[in-house]
Amino acid sequence: MRKAIILLTGLLVAAMAVQAQILEPVKFKMELNKPEEGKAEIVFTGTIDAGWHVYSTDLGDGGPVSASFHAEKMEGCELVGTLKPVGQEVEAYDPMFDMQVRYFEGTAKFVQEVKLTADEFMIDGYLEYGACNEENCLPPTQVPFNYGEREATAAEVAGTVDKNLPPEWAPVIEELNSFGETVAARDLSWLYVFGMGFVGGLLALFTPCVWPIIPMTVSFFLKRAKDKKKGVRDAFTYGASIVVIYVALGLLVTALFGANALNALSTNAVFNLFFFLLLVVFAASFFGAFELTLPSKWSNAVDSKAEQTTGLLSIFLMAFTLSLVSFSCTGPIIGFLLVEVSTTGSIIGPAIGMLGFAIALALPFTLFALFPSWLKTLPRSGGWMNVVKVVLGFIELAFALKFLSVADLAYGWGILDRETFLALWIVLFALLGFYLLGKLKFPHDDEGTRVSVPRFFLALASLAFAVYMVPGLWGAPLKAVSAFAPPLQTQDFNLYEDEVHARFTDFDQGMAYARQQGKPVMLDFTGYGCVNCRKMELAVWTAPEVRSLINDRYVLITLYVDDKTPLPQPMRVTENGEERTLRTVGDKWSYLQRTKFGANAQPFYVLIDNEGLPLNHSYSYDEDVQKYVDFLEEGLANYE
Repeated sequence: MRKAIILLTGLLVAAMAVQAQILEPVKFKMELNKPEEGKAEIVFTGTIDAGWHVYSTDLGDGGPVSASFHAEKMEGCELVGTLKPVGQEVEAYDPMFDMQVRYFEGTAKFVQEVKLTADEFMIDGYLEYGACNEENCLPPTQVPFNYGEREATAAEVAGTVDKNLPPEWAPVIEELNSFGETVAARDLSWLYVFGMGFVGGLLALFTPCVWPIIPMTVSFFLKRAKDKKKGVRDAFTYGASIVVIYVALGLLVTALFGANALNALSTNAVFNLFFFLLLVVFAASFFGAFELTLPSKWSNAVDSKAEQTTGLLSIFLMAFTLSLVSFSCTGPIIGFLLVEVSTTGSIIGPAIGMLGFAIALALPFTLFALFPSWLKTLPRSGGWMNVVKVVLGFIELAFALKFLSVADLAYGWGILDRETFLALWIVLFALLGFYLLGKLKFPHDDEGTRVSVPRFFLALASLAFAVYMVPGLWGAPLKAVSAFAPPLQTQDFNLYEDEVHARFTDFDQGMAYARQQGKPVMLDFTGYGCVNCRKMELAVWTAPEVRSLINDRYVLITLYVDDKTPLPQPMRVTENGEERTLRTVGDKWSYLQRTKFGANAQPFYVLIDNEGLPLNHSYSYDEDVQKYVDFLEEGLANYE
């Protein structure tokens, strides 16, 4: 009985594992409407899981899979125009495709108009669409539509049947699952957002707007209280009030714009151009060109109100006063943080970012209230705080170029291609290094200040970073800045040739060659419209240890599941008890991935022997180079 239970449990886990790899994030329903005499509408309405999006129509060549309608047989009717998207689209610039894209989140709706030319009509066809999330993309997916009777075409009758496929096509789902779970990246977005906010709060602490206030505020709470416990409680309340104020700001931003609208704004060309100009203004302020402050009557009004009230309200108003008077230093950091975290698409992303920022900002007030003796060890206010502001100015100017790059690529100006962007960053970080060494002065800097040891090491890091980027001018990948720099295809002068290219793009030909050479096979299920596939190829495959393993030890077969090349003749196959027709090369490779490996998302990497059996677990989207090396080496060890 015990063995039977263990066996049953194993089968159940295996079944769940198979089901887990077949993703169905989009479910479409179809209906035929007749709004008026002689006309009909075929309506496709899709429900999309959270985190996924379905691309709209007519996105152009070189981009993701556009939604489209295909009619295979029509009698008594004809199509009017092309498929039309209905509802609220999100429009954004996609740097990987170097183009504007449109897509739906939550719900997608498409309508195909039909003109009726007879009382009785029939139409047989399908909707094709592409869907992606942050880690995976689905192959072009077909939603069949049939109204009336349909007979198989002569080409389909003559098509290949799946039982005539080679032995290497045989399913190996159970064997693959026996190796364990697919390697995929873990979702650390919330932790990342919180960390960004916390680092931003720490930076804000060391600015002239905040640092001098810490000892004064803590001393005030301790002196005005009759006992130390009450002073500590007031300081805790003050810190908690700071957290409440900034978290409320994050929630307010989301409430005003909405998570999806904020995400769309963050990739909108006009908004990015505006934010570029805003960051340049903030940077000039940090350099000392002028002082940015909120109207003094605002902070004075809140401060006087705090003096007139007592209890928790007065402490909260004091915290609100701090938020206002420190705006000139914290405003640029908060603004940049809110735009960055908005790209997560999470409705609570801005709030989590502000929580991290506020905790870092409030921490000193509570800690020094608990340990007042630490106040004596605080560095005194002075010129070092201006150094912090200037350094932040350089960093904001560097990030401003990122936002200008998005607008430049969207409008096609061509003024900020990759080498121009890198040249500006090299100059900025070199100037930052010289500033930290005291070779460059700004209006509020002290004259004749000695270079401290921390400043020297920061200067060393900045200058080294500038030197690191120099090879990028000739096409080096520069993985450390790949998330900020324009795409590699915008590079005019590129000497870098150490890229990994597939030896075969046909499964059967590649397997025959692998048997002849006695090498294992690496299958790369990818797509022209797969963003994360390109990220893996740029960030992981270019690593020397990965590149040498793939090129020298494996036969790489890359299979594009969205290849629209028609097959010489359609293939009739049976899948899940139903017959279907494979019309394109992409259909064929997508069918292979589903039936042989029980998966349908890309990127998807699997290592197999010369008989088509898996050598270890599969691999999905994870940019950890060492994990990928371990994946490849484990496959080699099992093959040998």
